[in-house]
Amino acid sequence: MQIGILALQGAVREHARHIEICGHTPKLIKRIEDLDGIEGLVLPGGESTTMRRLMDLYGFTEVLRESDLPMYGTCAGLILLAENIVGYEEGHLNKMNITVERNSFGRQVDSFEADLDVLGIENHVNAIFIRAPHIVAVGDNVEVLSEVEGRIVAVRQDNHLGISFHPELTNDIKIMNYFIEEIIMKNAH
Repeated sequence: MQIGILALQGAVREHARHIEICGHTPKLIKRIEDLDGIEGLVLPGGESTTMRRLMDLYGFTEVLRESDLPMYGTCAGLILLAENIVGYEEGHLNKMNITVERNSFGRQVDSFEADLDVLGIENHVNAIFIRAPHIVAVGDNVEVLSEVEGRIVAVRQDNHLGISFHPELTNDIKIMNYFIEEIIMKNAH
């Protein structure tokens, strides 16, 4: 199965490695035409403002807003999926009925690692938080999958998965495997 990674900016190689370890083929998405033939799309961590601008510039915003592709966003990718972002008028892709606060765990120097319990995944997930957002509020049909320090850091809504942290910077493939097996494969047409 081919799984796309929006390759405009961010932790692209690391997600590609996780897709390969899970036994599937990563496809780097740099142009709209690259979306053809993929079963799901990863929106990697990076800098959300830069990613928004590049998505607008290359025509991805409207196409992805209309798309029914399963999507998985990490850190900046989570921000792109949200309907509301604290301090901004609106979200970008508006795929998840959530409100996200950017950099809510502090600056780069405040980065930390944690072993998280994630609903639907056996054993702890190794999570790295770097200038991470958190989910301040969830709407209807949003399932909270994990929290850290009383803050929501992983959610699922329909065929979309959003997390605040960076499992792709570890050797822990459980979140990618969850996206592939529980979201893509169970929602296949």
